[in-house]
Amino acid sequence: MDIKADSEDMEYKRPAPIEVFASRSTLHGISHMFTYERMCIKRTLWILFFLSSVGVLVMVCVDRVQFYFQYPHVTKLDEVAAPMMVFPSVTFCNLNSFRFSRVTRNDLYHAGELLALLNGRYEIRDPHLVEENVLQILKERADFDNYKPRPFNMREFYDRTGHDIKDMLLSCFYRGMECSAENFKVVSQACQLRRATALLTLFCRQHTRREGINVFFFLLLLRKIFLSTSIMWAC
Repeated sequence: MDIKADSEDMEYKRPAPIEVFASRSTLHGISHMFTYERMCIKRTLWILFFLSSVGVLVMVCVDRVQFYFQYPHVTKLDEVAAPMMVFPSVTFCNLNSFRFSRVTRNDLYHAGELLALLNGRYEIRDPHLVEENVLQILKERADFDNYKPRPFNMREFYDRTGHDIKDMLLSCFYRGMECSAENFKVVSQACQLRRATALLTLFCRQHTRREGINVFFFLLLLRKIFLSTSIMWAC
């Protein structure tokens, strides 16, 4: 009697077949894939459609996750038409702090080590890195035998040896109107001790109907310690 009761309990606790679960599930299409019917064309098509849908869903999810880790962003610009536009300022940054041709013996005596041209013993620093013509000039200017130094001012040094826009400016057109070096005015110099970075104001009070600026410069590019390649710069 007990054996029969245990057998009935085991049959009662046995889970229902997957076909029963599929018939009661609300998942669309699962009842057509798991049926008591034998393999048929309808069942095969439902399985293919279901697997295809799952595959497309996985592909879309993976694509969106990859796109998210690319940190996408959208830049929005507001364009405003201005027939009478004032060009505020132009910034020119030059890494060449000074012109070697303007450096004097007194400059080398006081600032030669600071400029990495001389060492602490007033000797030429790394002469094997200096070009022959420059090395010859350095030897002449670094000869301090019986030399009596004069007072030195760093601000005067950079003003005198810095790059002059008159030597760099080849041509300038702002909004269809020709401009020259006289139209530039230094309003700020941000680098240490008036280095070659200058904020220049161009045509602040002059207006024409055309827009845009074309400025061409001739710059000397320092190689090794100083000098030698010339380049054209268009802003």
